[in-house]
Amino acid sequence: TICMNTEHIQERFELFKPFLNERQRRILAAIEAQILGYGGIALVARATGLSRNTVVAGGIELKARKGADVTPEGGRIRRPGGGRKRTVQKDLTLGGDLEYLIEPVTRGDPESALRWTCKSVRRLAEELKQMGHETSHRMVAELLDQMGYSLQANRKTMEGRSHPDRDAQFQYIHQKVKKFQKQGQPVISVDTKKKELVGHFKNQGREWRPKDNPEEVLIYDFQALGSGKVTPYGVYDLSQNKGWVSVGVDHDTAAFAVESIRRWWNTMGCQVYPQAKRLLITADSGGSNGARVKLWKTELQRFTNETGLSVSVCHFPPGTSKWNKIEHRLFSFISQNWRGKPLISHEVIVKLIAATTTKTGLKVECGVDSNGYPQGIKVTDKELRAVNLTKDAFHGEWNYTIKPNH
Repeated sequence: TICMNTEHIQERFELFKPFLNERQRRILAAIEAQILGYGGIALVARATGLSRNTVVAGGIELKARKGADVTPEGGRIRRPGGGRKRTVQKDLTLGGDLEYLIEPVTRGDPESALRWTCKSVRRLAEELKQMGHETSHRMVAELLDQMGYSLQANRKTMEGRSHPDRDAQFQYIHQKVKKFQKQGQPVISVDTKKKELVGHFKNQGREWRPKDNPEEVLIYDFQALGSGKVTPYGVYDLSQNKGWVSVGVDHDTAAFAVESIRRWWNTMGCQVYPQAKRLLITADSGGSNGARVKLWKTELQRFTNETGLSVSVCHFPPGTSKWNKIEHRLFSFISQNWRGKPLISHEVIVKLIAATTTKTGLKVECGVDSNGYPQGIKVTDKELRAVNLTKDAFHGEWNYTIKPNH
């Protein structure tokens, strides 16, 4: 009979269990125990898996209510203060020690074990255990969230030391650009995009594909496993919202930079500006088109002699390359367009760049420059003196004009 009662109690309890909360389960167990009478508490505890204390507590609660509504005020399941105490309530120093470990100043403390390690929740949990706390990585993650911490990446906001005339140079470039545009003369922004490996290498970003079917690429980014590198050099027309990109297969030199400008002019510029007499170039102060690169100036002289254009150049101050228009009006959209796509060949690179568009009407043309551009070419003083260069009154090292020699 006892065996049969146990089975029936277990069946009934399992049947109702999904629909009961913690309070209702112990009340039901207490009712079953009262029906069974003597020995019912032990029998119900064994059948339901509840502890004897839980069944007894249900009986006390049921007796106190005397058949009245057993639903507590406010819908509570436990009495105020019931349940296991939170660790931070029992361990009053846990929160403070965790905050000490996570604070930025801790990273600079040579005595801190976290000085040269990442602050993962598991690492923090280990440190707290060594300090005498009982905790886990899950508890640490929960505490950090409650304390207002979250996982965050670095943010590029510090520009370093800036030139005292930085803002004045920005204003100078702005006024000069407006002047050229008002007169219908071309204004371009130029720069070199970062070099890219050609082959079945991983390209950052994600794209839509069938589920569980990612495109497979090489594990290692060794240049020897692919087809070399390419150097995209961009020319962006500020007035027309159009761009040209030369995909170079050799070194990024001043000769390559000016050749890219030449190709833009012959392919796009001369068609849009058939009456142009002058050209304004905005560029960084470093790299192949740097303000102090002698080859840049001599190659521009060759370009002006060929085209008859008077070329004015305005360089952005050192450390302000991200202000160059080409960075966020051309290169950023190229990176978005080819994200997640392996750059397996020159043809693929050219097509991906040429397919770059925006809602504002950006159009891009692209071509491969297979010429060789040796490094280390020396420009003699005689060649430099032959450059028909006139410096502007304001920072002539940044702002100058090169006119044809004939």
